[in-house]
Amino acid sequence: MAGWTRAALAAALVLGVGHGAYADDAARLGKAAEIDGARIQNAESEPGNWLAHGRTYSEQRYSPLDQINDKNVGELGLGWYFDTHTDRGLEASPIVVDGIMFASGSWSVVFALDAKTGKQLWKYDPEVPGEWARRACCDVVNRGVAVYDGRVYVGTIDGRLVALDAKTGQPAWEINTIDRERPYTITGAPRIVNGKVIIGNGGAELGVRGYVSAYDAKTGEMAWRFYTVPGDPSKPFENPELEAAAKTWSGGKWWEVGGGGTVWDSMSYDPELNLLYVGTGNGSPWSRELRSPGGGDNLYLSSILALNPDTGRLVWYYQTTPGDTWDYTATQHLMLADLQINGETRKVIMQAPKNGFFYVLDRETGKLISADKYVHVTWASHVDLATGRPVETEEGSRWANKPELVFPSPYGGHNWQPMAFSPKTGFVYIPAMEIPFVFGPDPNYQYRPGAWNLGTPLSTEPVANPEPGPELVGKVIAWDPVSKREAWSVKSWGPWNGGLLATAGNLIFQGTGDGKVRALNATTGEILWQAPAQTGVIAPPVTYTIDGVQQVSILAGWGGAFGLAAGAAAKAAQVKSVGRILTFTLGGKETLPPTEIAALQPELPEGETPADQVRKGHALFGQFCSACHGADAVAGGVIPDLRYSSAAIHASWQDIVMGGILKDRGMASFADLIKAEDADAIHAYVIWRGRQNSDVSGPLPTN
Repeated sequence: MAGWTRAALAAALVLGVGHGAYADDAARLGKAAEIDGARIQNAESEPGNWLAHGRTYSEQRYSPLDQINDKNVGELGLGWYFDTHTDRGLEASPIVVDGIMFASGSWSVVFALDAKTGKQLWKYDPEVPGEWARRACCDVVNRGVAVYDGRVYVGTIDGRLVALDAKTGQPAWEINTIDRERPYTITGAPRIVNGKVIIGNGGAELGVRGYVSAYDAKTGEMAWRFYTVPGDPSKPFENPELEAAAKTWSGGKWWEVGGGGTVWDSMSYDPELNLLYVGTGNGSPWSRELRSPGGGDNLYLSSILALNPDTGRLVWYYQTTPGDTWDYTATQHLMLADLQINGETRKVIMQAPKNGFFYVLDRETGKLISADKYVHVTWASHVDLATGRPVETEEGSRWANKPELVFPSPYGGHNWQPMAFSPKTGFVYIPAMEIPFVFGPDPNYQYRPGAWNLGTPLSTEPVANPEPGPELVGKVIAWDPVSKREAWSVKSWGPWNGGLLATAGNLIFQGTGDGKVRALNATTGEILWQAPAQTGVIAPPVTYTIDGVQQVSILAGWGGAFGLAAGAAAKAAQVKSVGRILTFTLGGKETLPPTEIAALQPELPEGETPADQVRKGHALFGQFCSACHGADAVAGGVIPDLRYSSAAIHASWQDIVMGGILKDRGMASFADLIKAEDADAIHAYVIWRGRQNSDVSGPLPTN
């Protein structure tokens, strides 16, 4: 066994291969991971690879490959598929270099595959404790890895940052990035800038303080950390920027809940300006009347921040939603481009955040160039170009006093699913949504560590005679950022669909929530091709070449915020929860195995469900259960539908909800938040909903 290291032995056991095969694969893996900042900056010189999260630092998600184009895309077929053996959401963008694919899946598991055949070369499981799922607002997802200098970097759902040896998949170093007593998570993909691994975190809904951190790629030592909201003002501020920000918070003790502002997704980088751009999230709690009752913009919530990546200090900021009270995060895709505006070449950064306005900013100064509605918006009438501030409507602002139907919903006009930009058409392609939400005051609000701390109940009563809005729908919008208008749009099955890829073949690729992968004409929006995925798709595609042959790959796995919580609307997709990586090539002949969606049969216990128990359980279910098990107890196809629980589940209800006997499967105990009689009330409500035998809830019983 001479010459074998412990890591090599472990990797060989995972691979199930002999010494010679391992050595060959290890050499390929090591070569593929030879990426540095200069190589990413020059990504245009190797269009056959997908070197970084958005292919380039500009995050345009545009590929100059055109072997697959609008003339021959109808010949596209499945080349290979890889089963991830997961049944939760898949959201990652694979990194593909020199024939090797590095991808991440549910529970932060990482795969290295042969990109030509789909053969697994190694797998790394960080063994996240199952009970950590309760801290994840929006599924146990991961949006990808970064590859740099022989290593693969991943953030785990339980807040660790891990550097893996690209040859073996074994950890080179691992560090904890969070306060483990607070409900932090990591779902976003790391970025590598100037030899540093940049990572943020999530958790604002449950109550945390947001920040973004940089770690030395070689050693894991923290280089800097920028907090996005001020902490306890009785203590020293970390920097002058936070001292200034504290003046925009007043009248509350936001630091006890955390304040929010988490950097849970998008970043981009301009090497010429040496500026790192990050988007920040919503407040904690959502309601500004509770968070900062004295008013104020609450910096740096829902903002685009330009940071010096060497020091972590703030260079400029732009706040898209001052004093955010609707969960209108600005963590959505940040994209850099050079545009001709009014006869002048402008270096811009573009974003379509949740709030429904499409922003174009000067990326050197942060000055607003334009902001226009790309979906139906009722919370604000417009953005004042002179001040850069939205002009709020009465309808949008008054929900602190009474329930109001507002567009967009907390899902946003656009969520995390990436946009794409084609320099050939000049369009930015947005996976947009039209969804309303009833915001209303929560008179019984109190901060509960580990619970959703919103300040608006998730089971708010309906609004009487609401103003009619657009159809609840998802769509791809081709947005012209120069003329500031929609060029075309194409509807999807429903709101929750995949991210986008644009190519020089005049194509837009996307996966859909109802289980398809499709290609659209980038100029007109015409659907030119589609193939079955057998599961809802929310991840964005990537494209690359193997031996000169262009391939398109996408992770297919239903889940995420809408897939968990949206109940009947998500279930309407009729897709199975299964995880795969699908790769398409011209002339591909592979087929997916047949699949069936089993019909569920409830096993409801006998006995009465008292009306008062059902009503109490309805409110508790909305507060503690609906984010995962679905509105009105209608699951969206990922987490079990409790209405169809088995007799064994009903018999073990208290042991599950209070005792945590299923914690390893993601169902942790709720004994820290509710009492045994509360669990019984939730059980009564679930039984009552099961007896209704309908995805549409009837009126709550009154006696």
